[in-house]
Amino acid sequence: MATQFTQELWDRIAPIFRAILDHPFLRGLAEGSLPEPNFRFFVIQDALYLQDYARSLAVAAARSPRDAWCMMFAEHAREVLAAERALHEGFFQEWSLGPEEVYGTPQAPTTLAYTSYLLRVAYTAPYAELIGALLPCYWIYWEVGKALEAQGSPHPLYQRWIDLYASEQYAAVVRPVLDVMNELAAELSENQRESVARHFVATSRYEWMFWDAAWRLEEWSVG
Repeated sequence: MATQFTQELWDRIAPIFRAILDHPFLRGLAEGSLPEPNFRFFVIQDALYLQDYARSLAVAAARSPRDAWCMMFAEHAREVLAAERALHEGFFQEWSLGPEEVYGTPQAPTTLAYTSYLLRVAYTAPYAELIGALLPCYWIYWEVGKALEAQGSPHPLYQRWIDLYASEQYAAVVRPVLDVMNELAAELSENQRESVARHFVATSRYEWMFWDAAWRLEEWSVG
């Protein structure tokens, strides 16, 4: 668990994280009882989401005040489009889904809302607020992975997903981002910290909504 300002952020979202772990999507993932169409919906929407998340990371790299941070976020953007795409493509092969079918799928309402929020923050908000908005996707997945790894899943596809986010390899990606957030916060006023926390809470809510959308097989209500 992190220290300093990031601990304050995590305390803010403790009820959200409990709601995430209690969500039937994640309970079903751990139990192996989640219907596979719901997991397929999630993986496809996650692939679409990560295209824009990578772009937000690339903006974070370009705006970084330190060379080391620029290199780190640029590498993370590359990894999102390469390493995580490799995980997704393993799932897509299981389902006989080609790239055209996957990337031709429209973003669900929650996916579009979440990515639009991130991109707006990336281009318009102060740098620390951008890192605060990006952080939940890193951190919540790590904490979810660890929590579910303790239970394990009898479903091999679900366990493959859990293993990635519970891994020490993934932890080594998250920890430096927590360090960046703490270093940035040390130079912020209380009002600036509150603005960072507001974005952190907002995107943490979007994380819950993303799993909920997959549980509901969310569709557009009109049109």
